[in-house]
Amino acid sequence: MARRFFDDVISSPVNIFLVGLICYFSYKLIKKDSTKSPARKNSKSENDLAKMPKQDFTLEELKQYDGIKSDGRILIGVLGKVFDVSKAKDFYGPGGPYSVFAGRDASRALGTFSVDKSQFKDEYDDLSDLKSSQMESIKEWEMQFLEKYPLVGNLLRPGEEPTVYEEESAEVKKQL
Repeated sequence: MARRFFDDVISSPVNIFLVGLICYFSYKLIKKDSTKSPARKNSKSENDLAKMPKQDFTLEELKQYDGIKSDGRILIGVLGKVFDVSKAKDFYGPGGPYSVFAGRDASRALGTFSVDKSQFKDEYDDLSDLKSSQMESIKEWEMQFLEKYPLVGNLLRPGEEPTVYEEESAEVKKQL
């Protein structure tokens, strides 16, 4: 039975990748260092960041939210949506295993299971060359991001005009 399980796991590169991720994250959780480096103690934590008002971003604007230039805020684009992942700075912030996603559209990289910088484009990526299985993978990632992180806006296509969003406080007042 153990042999069959092992054969099933190594039969697919996706399974090997997922087992590797599980092992890596398990290790990080077990070995989590409770003492922070001085640089991190002085940096703004995600709890210090005010809630970001909803807005739309160009790729150039998104680049400013890489965890360094933006006072510690980290945004990531996935399938045209922009998420605030600042609370996961250990993963997406400077020095984190997925820091290459910070301030970028990560759709292609998530669909191809690659953190190689060649997966990121400086212009809008319509993802039309990806396989249907890769697009399904991106959609699954998008669902996970929707469950974990605040949606703060949309990623604009070239020539697209930004949406003007009402303040959430105004919406709350209307409901009362």
